[in-house]
Amino acid sequence: MRTRPMGGITFAHPPAFWTGFIACVAGVALHLPMYIDSADMHYTMRGMSMDAPMLTGMALIVVGLALTAYGLIPRGLAASRRDGEVRVRAAHDAPFRRAHIGLVIVMTTAVTIDAMKPITLSFVAPGMGKEYGLKSALNPGGHWPVALLPLFGLTGTVAGSFLWGWLGDRIGRRSSILLAGVMFVTTAVCGAMPSFSWNLAMCLLMGLAAGGMLPITFSLLAEMIPGRHRGWVMVLIGGNLALAYAITSSLSSALVPHYSWRILWLLGMPTGVLLIALNHWIPESPRFLLAHGREDEARTIMSRYGAIEDVAETEAEASGPAGEAPAEERQEAAHGGGFTPLFRPPFAGLSIAVVVLGLGIGLVTYGFQLWIPSNLQRLGLAQKSADAALRDSSLLGLPLVFVAAAMYGLWSAKKTIIVLTALTAAALVAFSFSGESLAHDRTWLYVLLAGPIVGTATIAAVLAAYSSEIYPTRIRSRGSGLSAGVGKLGGVVVTIVLVVGATVPSINTTALLGAVPLLLAVLVVAAFGVETRRRAVGAAAPAVQPADA
Repeated sequence: MRTRPMGGITFAHPPAFWTGFIACVAGVALHLPMYIDSADMHYTMRGMSMDAPMLTGMALIVVGLALTAYGLIPRGLAASRRDGEVRVRAAHDAPFRRAHIGLVIVMTTAVTIDAMKPITLSFVAPGMGKEYGLKSALNPGGHWPVALLPLFGLTGTVAGSFLWGWLGDRIGRRSSILLAGVMFVTTAVCGAMPSFSWNLAMCLLMGLAAGGMLPITFSLLAEMIPGRHRGWVMVLIGGNLALAYAITSSLSSALVPHYSWRILWLLGMPTGVLLIALNHWIPESPRFLLAHGREDEARTIMSRYGAIEDVAETEAEASGPAGEAPAEERQEAAHGGGFTPLFRPPFAGLSIAVVVLGLGIGLVTYGFQLWIPSNLQRLGLAQKSADAALRDSSLLGLPLVFVAAAMYGLWSAKKTIIVLTALTAAALVAFSFSGESLAHDRTWLYVLLAGPIVGTATIAAVLAAYSSEIYPTRIRSRGSGLSAGVGKLGGVVVTIVLVVGATVPSINTTALLGAVPLLLAVLVVAAFGVETRRRAVGAAAPAVQPADA
């Protein structure tokens, strides 16, 4: 079967992909007339019937998604080796080249676009709640809770984490990012949906596309970025969740007063198109290429980024000393597979620290941070003023991302976590005692808001990098999954409580809800955390101190 490389991606059927993509863009465009026609009602579309162009657009989107997926799936590429036998990593002391700089810039942009999707939930909730009469901080007497929106989005991200992990191995990292970009384009129609139920469906699909982006990004970076630079690069890129918050709040402040909350969803189309354009500068995973027999393509990419096939490590892990099974394998045989080894010595203390810190991050993100736009408006700030306050606070705290990356790479991973977590918890404690009065003191409001907004995003990035370094190879993926999963668990707990009938808690309550686990995390990390700087990845363990590799 004839294939053609396009920007480094081998499409089985290039016409199918591009035809499908054009169909998706056209389908979204056909939703716009109804939105534009509602301008004289300030873009209130509740109760409107879908017209013929919108229904045609929905059909085009369904067909377009099927065609793009078909065009991306590699065909006729029989694997020459089992995927588990292929290991690729960047040499620890390889130079940081121009190619790495370009990759960091592009992946930072991609992660920022990806993060803007779930962050948008915070800024559409007040307007959506008002239009559909939903129960919220601004409308306690509503019927359906507005918390259903983040619940559907969060459910999508959980499912997306598993789906995109599978897709990354099946069709490649880069092709998976392309498919996510196409879905970002299509779910922009949420901004033109007349009914709340359709908004929920589109939010679920948006979460599905967004859920796997960060893990795929970090998996790709692990193969491309030299070991001595990997930690601070992952912190820098992951910390750009704060940049996404600044951009989203700026757009909300500038556009929502004129075009309603719906415009924030409609912006998914141009940002999704940009994400697809960026894929031209994102390399495919050499590990994926080697596993599918595409040796020449893999060697070219590995040469450009200083990556190597880790044959020695593969053979060493296949058998331990004197032909014995490696220590991790013997431990799993004794204690079982799954996540059980994470909570057995010598990793139990580390895993407890990861769980407590991840849970705290989730409670702040989906408790305090998700509802802060609504809570600020409930305290008397106009929508535009509340969004401007969040924008200014996130910009004020943005340098913290660069400081944290430098601290993690040059000083201490463990101490960086402790310091950042303690500072964020202190800001939340201040809110828990004087949150409502701070609405009248803009200076302190801006300063303290920077902690939960930027601090939480930065801690999440640091934890993602840290959890990818503290566990040995055979359980590293489970360790990384644990740190990501418990954060979502915190969000699930908060949103379920709200959905079953509770109103959105006050700024004081949401701040205290996040501060307590973060303060506990400081103690647990101080007691059980280990230092990873200048140590081989996966060599750190509380009871084992092997020499550097």
